Amino acid sequence: MKTRSLTAALAAVLAASVAPAASAEPVFNRISSFAVADNLPEGVDKAMPTSSEIIAASEDGNTLVYSDSPNKAIGFIDITDAKAPKAGGSVSFDGEPTSVAIAAGKALVAVNTRESFVKPSGVLTQVDLASKAIDATCDIGGQPDSIALNKDKTIAAIAIENERDEEVNDGAIPQMPAGDLVLLSLKDGVVDCGSLKRVTLTGLAAVAGEDPEPEFVAFNGLDEIALTLQENNHIVIVDGKTGAVKSHFSAGTVSLEGVDTKKDGALKFTGEVKDVAREPDAVKWLDDNRLVVANEGDWKGGARGFTIFDKEGKVLHENGAGFEREIAKIGHYPDKRNKKGVEPEGLEAAKFGDDNLFFVLAERASIVGVYKDTGTEPELLQLLPSGVGPEGAVAIPARNLFVTANESDLVEDGGARSHVMIYERAEGEATYPQIVSTEKDGELIGFGALSGLAPIKDKPGMLHAVNDSFYASQPTIFTIDATQKPAKIVDALRITRNGAAAQKLDSEGLTPDGEGGFWLANEGDADKLYAHAIIHVNEKGEIEKEIAIPAELRAGEKRFGFEGITSVGEGDDMVLWMAMQREWGDDEKGFVKLVSYKPSSKEWGAVRYPLEKTESGWVGLSEITVNGDYAYIIERDNLIGQAAKLKKLYRVALADLKPAKLGTELPVVKKQEVRDLIPDLKAGNGYVVDKVEGFAIDAAGNGFVVTDNDGVDDSSGETLFFGIGPINAM
Repeated sequence: MKTRSLTAALAAVLAASVAPAASAEPVFNRISSFAVADNLPEGVDKAMPTSSEIIAASEDGNTLVYSDSPNKAIGFIDITDAKAPKAGGSVSFDGEPTSVAIAAGKALVAVNTRESFVKPSGVLTQVDLASKAIDATCDIGGQPDSIALNKDKTIAAIAIENERDEEVNDGAIPQMPAGDLVLLSLKDGVVDCGSLKRVTLTGLAAVAGEDPEPEFVAFNGLDEIALTLQENNHIVIVDGKTGAVKSHFSAGTVSLEGVDTKKDGALKFTGEVKDVAREPDAVKWLDDNRLVVANEGDWKGGARGFTIFDKEGKVLHENGAGFEREIAKIGHYPDKRNKKGVEPEGLEAAKFGDDNLFFVLAERASIVGVYKDTGTEPELLQLLPSGVGPEGAVAIPARNLFVTANESDLVEDGGARSHVMIYERAEGEATYPQIVSTEKDGELIGFGALSGLAPIKDKPGMLHAVNDSFYASQPTIFTIDATQKPAKIVDALRITRNGAAAQKLDSEGLTPDGEGGFWLANEGDADKLYAHAIIHVNEKGEIEKEIAIPAELRAGEKRFGFEGITSVGEGDDMVLWMAMQREWGDDEKGFVKLVSYKPSSKEWGAVRYPLEKTESGWVGLSEITVNGDYAYIIERDNLIGQAAKLKKLYRVALADLKPAKLGTELPVVKKQEVRDLIPDLKAGNGYVVDKVEGFAIDAAGNGFVVTDNDGVDDSSGETLFFGIGPINAM
């Protein structure tokens, strides 16, 4: 260490020793995830789709119970050790569980047993948590949705939705029979079926008042029930003891600015929508007078946020597009859902320490917003990453825990399974998001589907990234400042052709050209008329040259082509190297090409790279970058979650990169493992994502990795961006 830096280091230590200790604000971080498929009974195919929708916790906070409608069951999870949840078995029903609540060691499960939409039916089933035996079943006379218990757990309220058939008249209502509200008495967790009381809700809403469709129920401390009628865009306040309707009001409409309104393969948060119905889904009381609703806007659509009302219907706070725009800043905005946006659906509210918090679940963004209730405008504290499609949540303040149940199971498409995710509140730093965007010229920079990384010369911690074809109408080169935490996207250079956004690009890698511009690796797709090519753009993002692959390479063409690009040398001596993702028709199984191209002479060449073997899925390359005497390569399988086995960084000596002419016998290079990335991908305590797509080594010699979130399409939307330290030390 140099004398000057040693002196500075000693001064910093001394300053820290005399500075007053700062009290860190508590934050939520994910501490574990549980794949619902792990709870399938012995002998059942683990590839069977599962789900976790509504979730509840036992009074001691050690057991979770969730509804799994595809399997007509409820599942149990032992979270005595919340960092290592264990499968606790399941209980099956003759119907579809829609909601669950816990009282005195009993699970009260609302079960849909309908014969058809026009002949709805349902039961409330009581299950003993210890024995998992069904103790009692009450006929509740219709298809149930949500269940809630009052503070003393002496009253159960069940929303009887009798939901509409979306295939009839485009799902328009009225569609009889009408829904209503059912009240039942409890004592020590035991339900009294004979106490059933029906609350008629017809004639209240201005929208199809003859066909109320109750969605969600919640109690305040006065035993008053807030009930949402989602399709009717209405809210009803009911006396839980008598069943009398105390007040009711329209949820109203909201106008939004700064939203993306077009499904066009581009993120443009400059649009507006006028007077869209809120269509509330979940509801929670913030105190005995104020309630918050999640405005899903799922039918006619577009509300996107949440609203706080008093119980007479006065709007006390409207979130508008605020929640959605914050979600866009962390790369979780679902561009394919522009008509409806992030769709806030679930809610939870609880007091943690001195803070009254509420949690907003965005189903289509797979994000939970943690808000502090201030009595006036809520304060957004965090955005938590969830599994795919968060549907329900439960807070366990006594253990500083928060839990989400995530509905979607994408096993049939090779995607993520349904998961229950557990978060703990403690002092420290939030571990997510790992990368966020800022604004440029007053406009929010949207991002997602990051597919390649490259360093910025002489600027440690500064990188470029490129997005892939998910944003076909907005190909972009981003500038990332990784010296900040989280890393920040501080600029966006749009790639253009003839003055317009370049079409037919699937940029999977980029490398600087040494003159302010870039070389891009474009992956082809014959079905989309995308060409396998090398593309050169100038410092303004304008495409100046497109170099098609030669006939010798095209002869073996397949879908999975260039996945990374890097350069060796400068000026006329510069050689570009591209990594092919998978074997083409002329490749021996288990070998892929590293393809070279010398722009000055237009010479092509290649070597062969040996792939690892796995028992399932395929293995391929997703990045190549040169630093020092080596080319560093990401090699991965296409598997996700527990099935993922291979996500590694390798290197090949530049001295070994001696390309032979295409069409001839290609030499095989030797590779050396540098780092197994699976532990890094597990560090956030979610499931292992499949697409480790970008890797770069910055000007200081530090490695950085980024994952592709598929534009939040059949994905949780998580973009992992992390450093792995000095590469020369590995």
